[in-house]
Amino acid sequence: MCQIVRAAIWSVLLLVGAGSIAYAQTPVRQAPVKIVALGDSLTAGLGLAQSEGFVLRLQAALAAKGIAVDIANAGVSGDTTAAGLARLDWSVPDGTDAVILELGANDMLRGIKPQLTREVLDAILRRLTERHIAVLLCGMRAAPNLGGDFADAFERIYLELAAKYDALLYPFFLDGVAADLNLLQRDGLHPTAAGVDVIVTRILPSVEQLVGRVYAQHPS
Repeated sequence: MCQIVRAAIWSVLLLVGAGSIAYAQTPVRQAPVKIVALGDSLTAGLGLAQSEGFVLRLQAALAAKGIAVDIANAGVSGDTTAAGLARLDWSVPDGTDAVILELGANDMLRGIKPQLTREVLDAILRRLTERHIAVLLCGMRAAPNLGGDFADAFERIYLELAAKYDALLYPFFLDGVAADLNLLQRDGLHPTAAGVDVIVTRILPSVEQLVGRVYAQHPS
C-alpha cells in the first residue's frame, strides 16, 4: 500500500513539475505596447502644457500600474472625422498595436450630418481592423441645441460601430468633466489639467482592457 501511495505522490509531483515548465515557457511580452491616440484637440491637449495633456497623463497612469506602453499623440486640433481618415495611414504607422480613437466632436459642433460622420468612422474602423489593430472607440455626446433627433443619430454611431467591429467602447470621452465648469477651460469645451486627470482616471480601466487585447493577440 505504501508503495502505491508513494507512486501516486510522485505522479502528482511530476505532473505539477511539467505544468510549471510549460508555464515558464509561455512567452511573456517584453516590449511596450505601442498605442496611437488618434483624435482632435481633446487628444492634442489644446490650451494645456505638454505635461498636462491626456496622452502623457494616461501613459504615466499606466506606468504607475506597471503597464509598459508607448503612446503617440496623434491629436490635431480642429480635426473632423474626415480629416482623421485622410491622415490615418501616416498617423498610425506600421507596428502600432492599438489605437485610442477620439474623433467626432468637431463634426457635431459643425452640424455635419450624423450619417456622414458614421460613414467616415466606419471607414477608419474597417481599415484598422484589416490591419489587426485593437481599437478603443471614444464616444461623444451632442450639444443640446442641436435637437433630439440629431443627438439620437449622432450618439448611436459609437455604440453601433463598436459592436460592428468588436471594438472596445468608452461611451463619452468627457464623462465627469463636460458638466463641470471647474474642470473646463474658459471656452467651456476643453478640459483643464484637473479635468484631464478626471478623464484619465475614468478611462483607465478601458485602456487596460485595450492593452489586455494586445497581450492576447501578440503575447511576445
